[in-house]
Amino acid sequence: MKKSTYFSRRFLGAAFVFAALQFSTVYRATAQQQPTADASAASFDHIKQIKAGLLDVGYAEAGPADGAPVILLHGWPYDIYSYKDVSGILAAKGYRVLIPYLRGYGSTRFLSAATPRNGQQSVIAADIIAFMDALKIKTAVVGGFDWGARTADIMAVLWPERVKGLVSVSGYLIGSQQANKAPLPPKAELSWWYQFYFATERGQAGYAANTRDFNRLIWQTASPQWHFSDATYNQSAASFDNPDHVQIVIDNYRWRLGLTRGEAKYDDLEKKLATAPAITVPTVTLEGEANGAPHPAPSAYAGKFTGKYAHHTITGAVGHNLPQEAPQAFADAIIEVSNFTN
Repeated sequence: MKKSTYFSRRFLGAAFVFAALQFSTVYRATAQQQPTADASAASFDHIKQIKAGLLDVGYAEAGPADGAPVILLHGWPYDIYSYKDVSGILAAKGYRVLIPYLRGYGSTRFLSAATPRNGQQSVIAADIIAFMDALKIKTAVVGGFDWGARTADIMAVLWPERVKGLVSVSGYLIGSQQANKAPLPPKAELSWWYQFYFATERGQAGYAANTRDFNRLIWQTASPQWHFSDATYNQSAASFDNPDHVQIVIDNYRWRLGLTRGEAKYDDLEKKLATAPAITVPTVTLEGEANGAPHPAPSAYAGKFTGKYAHHTITGAVGHNLPQEAPQAFADAIIEVSNFTN
């Protein structure tokens, strides 16, 4: 069994092997793909706040208020700065770009001390639907990577009427506790070392004590050919100082292994997700050629997207944080999927 199959078992619950090459294009991230609209980038120095569902959500916004909405979702351990250059490119094209901090990051805060610091997969998607409601956004193109891609995938499954189009790095990332019960071969398990570390009390204490050093290591291993500066890392690392960050991260990974139950009010959502339902909205999937994080092969998930669909592999040493490493390629995918729906 190939290594990519091990990864897709972790994410999909089974190995879906489809002939996807006819959908696939390989792009090289070259000089002409660098951002050209930095002057129109969101003002990340003046983060907006809005009460939405259980949260007071911090977010950056760029572009005209009447532009077509695009919501961009970051992953762990990253933050909204993954999209600073992407937002400038899209704003210059007339899109209204909104980039929220997920629960446990940046200036996003829980409205009540009594709310469980829950990191299960469906609740993060519910947060973003509440964010859209608070901003009175009926539909949007939604894009993401890592946790953000999983969240965007879940939104497209559970609330397809709210997702005009989808851009998902590493494709179909919806999982379930039942699927994750199946052990993987040792080499594949090794890629998930931090998940098992977080399952222990020592791991939680270690992450709390060494959050920034820990997350820098993840950046380095997930994007081994991305030579980011200290300034670039520190800009995002400030978001990990959120008082709920450690608990949300630990709960997310413990939930995946069935070590926490999650909240009962989300059980029906998780039951639907556990069936690995197809995504019907127009979609573009992306993959960085040098992605060092666990991820499924594009051929393993192509058949999960049953609407209009395209896949692009981004070459040129692009790793896991694809929007920040290849912003033009990510922005192009947003524009491409927007055109699918016009």
